[in-house]
Amino acid sequence: MRFLLAVFSLSLVLLTGCANLPEQGSKNLGDLSPVTKGNAKRDGVAQLNLPNDLWERIRKGYQMPELENDLVTDRTQWYGNKPDYIQRMTERSSKYLFHIVEELEARKMPTELALLPFIESAFNPQAVSSARASGMWQFMPATGKSFDLKQNVFRDDRRDVQASTRAALDYLERLHKMFGDWHLALAAYNWGEGNVGKAIARNKRAGLPTTYADLNMPMETRMYVPKLQAMKNIVGNPPAFNLVLPSIPNHPYFQSVPLPRDMDVTVAAKLADIPVEDFKALNPSAHRPVLLAAGSPNILLPWDNAEVFQRNYEASSIARMATWTAWIAPTTMKVADAAKRVNMNEADFRAINNIPPRMLIKAGSALLVPRSASMLGDVTAQVADNGKLDLSPEAVARRKASGKGGKHAKGTKLASAKDSKGMSKKQVADKKGKGDVKVAKK
Repeated sequence: MRFLLAVFSLSLVLLTGCANLPEQGSKNLGDLSPVTKGNAKRDGVAQLNLPNDLWERIRKGYQMPELENDLVTDRTQWYGNKPDYIQRMTERSSKYLFHIVEELEARKMPTELALLPFIESAFNPQAVSSARASGMWQFMPATGKSFDLKQNVFRDDRRDVQASTRAALDYLERLHKMFGDWHLALAAYNWGEGNVGKAIARNKRAGLPTTYADLNMPMETRMYVPKLQAMKNIVGNPPAFNLVLPSIPNHPYFQSVPLPRDMDVTVAAKLADIPVEDFKALNPSAHRPVLLAAGSPNILLPWDNAEVFQRNYEASSIARMATWTAWIAPTTMKVADAAKRVNMNEADFRAINNIPPRMLIKAGSALLVPRSASMLGDVTAQVADNGKLDLSPEAVARRKASGKGGKHAKGTKLASAKDSKGMSKKQVADKKGKGDVKVAKK
């Protein structure tokens, strides 16, 4: 009974306290004050005022200093006068921009750097320059290797959407730390840090400024930042240039899905229920008709198709999902002999492995060949990660074979300049002109 009375008394106290609270706005609240929209912000709490689309999000993250000169005006007008080109580029970018912006924001880097692939490749991850730069971010082979972008006979990570973006932002971060200026970092990305460093040193020796606009550089690099500034201007205010950018939702376009086993590209696209071209656009590093699980353990699929792929894979009764596999050449051999060994037509063998005419296949080369029905195992990680195709011209091989005699072979060749009567080269030539073909042949 005492317990019930105590609970009842406590309830009365609480109710009385609530009834005696002053109305909001009363000056008797002590140190408390009403929470308003303006002061509701708190560190660590996610803000809900998200941008409506990705373009707005990019605009909000602009950090780089503006560049204003005649080259910027020229490039802005050039892009502004090509609405069809802008439309194609921006539509192509819609698959990749969200991922790039996410990565930039995670590193606290300027979001206008997400526009750099417009300048580099028009957002084409399959782009290859005349100088052999490849992918959306246009990595040269050596630079790609220095940033751990695998390049082998089965895949080229310079084209990989996630790997190349990671490498490009790593490189840009390093260049910014090196030069302390985003414009100089971009110049170095295009021209090389060594060249930019030398240009800065020359200006310092001459007592000249060392900003991007003051350095002596090739025209391509001179135009590089103005092009990016032009795209930044257009994205910043499309109506000013009579342009309408396609809306890009502010959410992921793709997600990464495990690749459980070796699989033909056509099979993977079918399981995901998407066109092969759409699959290749998200997985451009897989430039062969087969995906090797040991080398590419994950694939990218449109967000809604990832679950479709998993469901179809689990329900599939396809016994052999890869019709291609890797074969290692045991010795140096002719293309025709290699094709015969793997039961392929020579022309088909050359085409699938991109082998030009008059070439020999060196021992240890990894080649793509049909996978037999009895072959159950997938390609090993060693081959999938390091497979390479080494070729040598047939003519070089013939010359090496004919020169195996060393000094004696060389002496024999010189001796052939004379016949058994000790004729000189000139005498041989004279006799050849008179019809003595037999001596000339020696």
